[in-house]
Amino acid sequence: MATKYVYFFGNGDADGDESMRAELGGKGANLAQMAKKPLSLPVPPGFTITTDVCQEF
Repeated sequence: MATKYVYFFGNGDADGDESMRAELGGKGANLAQMAKKPLSLPVPPGFTITTDVCQEF
């Protein structure tokens, strides 16, 4: 299985959540959680690149 490096969020959905703080960083994990239901706060759609990307490149 391929390693996932990009996690999308927005429009009431997100690929990640607050439990992925080590992979997404604090801001990425918090943005994902705010964008998800039941909170569904008005977070503009976006993406987070994982911390593993830095180690790969």
